[in-house]
Amino acid sequence: MEDQPPLYAGPVKRSMTIAGHTTSISLEPVFWRALEDQARARELPLSALVGRIDAARIAAAEPPNLASAIRCWLLVGGRGG
Repeated sequence: MEDQPPLYAGPVKRSMTIAGHTTSISLEPVFWRALEDQARARELPLSALVGRIDAARIAAAEPPNLASAIRCWLLVGGRGG
């Protein structure tokens, strides 16, 4: 059985390159794990999946920040990315 991230833990900041620029994203460990699981299921690097979410976020009428967009994307089951 894999180690599960703590349910109640503060955000962890990670840096990654998306669309040619480096950005920092702060997410709680449970969201990082869920995002990694989605990337693995889609056979994509984590940065590529985040790039897809970012592109959809930017296209929204009132784009949220990237961390919020990732959390919402995960909550609706990873649709649209």
